[in-house]
Amino acid sequence: MRIPELLAPAGNMDALRAALHFGADAVYGGMKHFGLRAFAGNFGPDELREAVRETHAAGRKFYVTMNIYPFDDELEAFGEAAKEAADCGVDAAIVADPGAIRFLRAKVPGLPIHVSTQANTLNAPAAELYRELGCERVILAREMSLERIRALKQKVGDGIQLETFVHGASCMAYSGRCMLSAYLTGRSGNRGECAQPCRWQYAVMEEKRPGEYLPVAEDERGTYLFSARDLCLMPLLPELCDAGVASLKIEGRMKTEYYVAVVTGAYRRALDLLGKDREAFREALPEMTAELQCASHRLSDTGFLEGQPEKPGEAEGFWQSREYTAKVVGPEGPDGRARLLLKNRFYAGDELELMTPAGIRTIRAARFLREKTGEEMETLGIAGEIIRMPLPGCSEGDMLRGPVRNHRKDSDRTGN
Repeated sequence: MRIPELLAPAGNMDALRAALHFGADAVYGGMKHFGLRAFAGNFGPDELREAVRETHAAGRKFYVTMNIYPFDDELEAFGEAAKEAADCGVDAAIVADPGAIRFLRAKVPGLPIHVSTQANTLNAPAAELYRELGCERVILAREMSLERIRALKQKVGDGIQLETFVHGASCMAYSGRCMLSAYLTGRSGNRGECAQPCRWQYAVMEEKRPGEYLPVAEDERGTYLFSARDLCLMPLLPELCDAGVASLKIEGRMKTEYYVAVVTGAYRRALDLLGKDREAFREALPEMTAELQCASHRLSDTGFLEGQPEKPGEAEGFWQSREYTAKVVGPEGPDGRARLLLKNRFYAGDELELMTPAGIRTIRAARFLREKTGEEMETLGIAGEIIRMPLPGCSEGDMLRGPVRNHRKDSDRTGN
């Protein structure tokens, strides 16, 4: 079976390094301007150059997001930014607007272009049009079913690559172009400034009963009329591979490095297993699906791939079954202790999980040294501190996690 590229989000350098460490074939990230995630960390010119350098050093690809819809008076700056990105060595630019695509083909002819999902590509003639414009890949609209993806692939053949989202948050305007944020807040989603009003609570008011608000769809967390469920296509990976999709994309440039590590690692292991033994993949599917629950997420479904998605109204609120505890920033030294960057409190004796590219391993936390003071400790609750603890078999970039503590006090632990 031909296994597609696994494409992971990189909202900043920490997320990029997590994506590379846990097995992404390629990453995508934005510059400070012209992308649709204005509030992600994004990359300045020097940061972009370093991001591309590290990505290429790992033998992977970096795609830069330039999927804003530019006005005429922005096109020159848009073109200059694309030139800067090309000079940094990016492997492609992700662009949405057809006019901007044609403009960049003339302005920066050597820069490969991928057509953003914001372009809402739903049919073969549209894909052929982008091929004629010189694009090498189309990121399909999220409204595509598996049957339609197969049919489109058969029509376009190898003339243009197809990419599809497999995991992450979805907005109510599934492939974008939503005007709700711009109307309610003045922050346009098509300009990278979405305020996510689809996640807000809403009610209806009857004309002759002013001030009387009637809930629409309610649970114990509130009323969420528009909030779409997250996407999770882990169970359908075999079908996507059979359909001939070239790249599987994880949403999440606003997500943490821990989220990127968990989701990228789970899909990497799933795809590797699928490439060797489809039956073994099926047997391991419950375990790999459970792994995705370890990172912060909403309720999920398979989107449009199997037909209409679940109705919204129950997708607000986040859950996760594990908490990010520490990151390995240096391997074991002469004293047999690894250097760890602390993220959340844990205690000596706790059962933790070591996240590695090869999989998850259970370990027992030991007493550790606080590098700042040299004192030996059983617990520490100061995020950002460097500690040293025995952790055999770890490597730089691995992560530790434990059960979600809900920020309980030390007295809860000791009984005092």
